[in-house]
Amino acid sequence: MKKIAVIALLATLLAPVCAADSFDPIRASIRKQLVDQAVPSLAVAVVKDGKIVWEEGFGWANREKRVAATPHTMYSLASISKPITATGLMLLVKNGKLDLDRPVNDYLGRAKLRARVGDAADATVRRVANHSSGLPLHYQFFYSDEPYRRPPMEETISRYGNLVTIPGEKYQYSNLGYGILDYIISRLSGRSFEEYLRVEVFQPLGMTRTSVGIDPGLEPYAAERYGVDGLPIPFYDFDHPGRSAIYSSAHDLALFALFHLKAHLPEQKAILSDEMIDAMHEFTVKTGKNSGYGIGFAIEDLPGGGRIVSHTGGMGGVATTMRLVTSERLGIVVLCNASTSLPHRIADEILQLMLPRLKLPARGSSPKLESFSPPPELVGTWKGALHTYKEELPFTLRILESGDIHAQLADQLKTLLNSVQFEDGYLTGRMNGDIGTEDANRRPYVLSLSLKLRGDILNGAASAISLPGKRVGNALTQWVELKKEP
Repeated sequence: MKKIAVIALLATLLAPVCAADSFDPIRASIRKQLVDQAVPSLAVAVVKDGKIVWEEGFGWANREKRVAATPHTMYSLASISKPITATGLMLLVKNGKLDLDRPVNDYLGRAKLRARVGDAADATVRRVANHSSGLPLHYQFFYSDEPYRRPPMEETISRYGNLVTIPGEKYQYSNLGYGILDYIISRLSGRSFEEYLRVEVFQPLGMTRTSVGIDPGLEPYAAERYGVDGLPIPFYDFDHPGRSAIYSSAHDLALFALFHLKAHLPEQKAILSDEMIDAMHEFTVKTGKNSGYGIGFAIEDLPGGGRIVSHTGGMGGVATTMRLVTSERLGIVVLCNASTSLPHRIADEILQLMLPRLKLPARGSSPKLESFSPPPELVGTWKGALHTYKEELPFTLRILESGDIHAQLADQLKTLLNSVQFEDGYLTGRMNGDIGTEDANRRPYVLSLSLKLRGDILNGAASAISLPGKRVGNALTQWVELKKEP
């Protein structure tokens, strides 16, 4: 009997190793690609049928200190912060403190969202959560070795809380929306966003190596973020923590995935009902023919059946992906401390290994831009203003029948609008220009226009997007409204 008990014990201890043998081809692929692409490290976790079946780290979490990556290494998540923030948001719904279908302005303080078009009352919490509120492209980074620091959220909302499309009219991925949601969480809970998530989400789900930023005492477990030059990036902050600021390990994100797969682990508290989890996984705005966005999650219906509920993340020194195939009770987490497409390719390889009959959509390159030929209603001179938080700048577009567009901002040199397209009623393109704000002028930038044709009005967004460099810069969006001259 004693011998049988020892054998049984050994079998239990060795079970994870044996179960992971089928992942050997993935291991080999990871090790090869880490070397070929000079990627510092990668951490993987796979869950199936209510348990973790594989978790492993590869490479260096910190090259300089020779710290090896493990499944418990904390990686910066970037936008995988969003489904975690959304889970905390749903707790407020559960506790009757928040209604997803009330105007988001009902939960803000003195600084309110401003509807440049449409009605701000239609910008509900749900629409902020699914990126259809009308909030524009936005990101703003603050590095520890630079003098700029994150402003109070009221200031960010006052400067950039402009609804540039009619609420519900268009899906527009907006980091600012999730900065506003973390601000609402703090206001309604009476606690800091960091403390609220730690107490209400991380601890009940057993996520002991997860925090907003890097909590004191967790510094040794955090992976360094590496830039395109292979060097460590100074620590950076944002004015949208709910979008970007969470660190977590592959192991902890596997636990988060198990919760969202409704595994009902005895060591996890059921902080949300299965029905509330399902509601998060249903898209309420379409992003493509077979895809949409729910509450913190991207959703994709696959050819031949099946649905992937997921999120990815990317910013300086960060590339992450988390995918849940809910019908198969399968979850995949891949985290990396460099900007690379490797986590997404590895996640594809794992999906194909685990579900060989699952048909993944083609991941082709971006479609080639066609030459711009303006419809008659666009041809002519459009005059109006570009509005910043400081001032209104006169702005003119002259759209020629040839497709050339001459642009002039204030008294600056005339320039051409480049990379022009007109699709679904939106005129888009890029141009040089100086909007004169301190925020934008921290780094060189280009102005990216997305203007909706509304009869004899063109209005929408002009985003000051920092030029590519060793550091991710900013995308700060201004409001533009132009009227066609007779």
